[in-house]
Amino acid sequence: MLAPDRPLLVVALAEEAAHLDGSLPILITGMGKVNAASVLAATLARGPLPSVVVNLGTAGALRPGLTGTYEVSRVIQHDLDTDLLRELTGLTVGASLTLGGDGPVLATGDQFVAEATARARLAARADLVDMEGYAVASTARMFGVPVRLVKQVSDDAGDGAARTWRESVDDCARALAEWVRTRL
Repeated sequence: MLAPDRPLLVVALAEEAAHLDGSLPILITGMGKVNAASVLAATLARGPLPSVVVNLGTAGALRPGLTGTYEVSRVIQHDLDTDLLRELTGLTVGASLTLGGDGPVLATGDQFVAEATARARLAARADLVDMEGYAVASTARMFGVPVRLVKQVSDDAGDGAARTWRESVDDCARALAEWVRTRL
């Protein structure tokens, strides 16, 4: 049950929530932007609104040396051509969202990045990549709820990332649970 004075933890997969202690409400949305946005919107619409939405999850590192847990400062959609849509319609669709702080930039898209060329292309615009962050941030903002995106690096978003993610997801879940215990 949501409570207006408590955070709502939002994760895509049960594996990412495996080590959360249940002291805060947990919403599992399923993978991808559509699932994240629709499940979170339905939950927030039922109310009451939480004090903050905290999206916890794994992310691929787009730059060498990025490991550990990060709170995202800005999030973009990497699979939406915002510039072309603005040129065609005069409207800005899918603009980047600034969350504050000095953390990394997160690129969100409905593609699991596991190939070196895609990784290099995204690294020109972002530091980390996931599949839900932008949708969670955008939906929370539509409801006027503050949002935080917290990502644990699970892989290098390059060749072999899917194997690495499977091998690291449990350790990532432990690190995210520790972040919740010490930061919320």
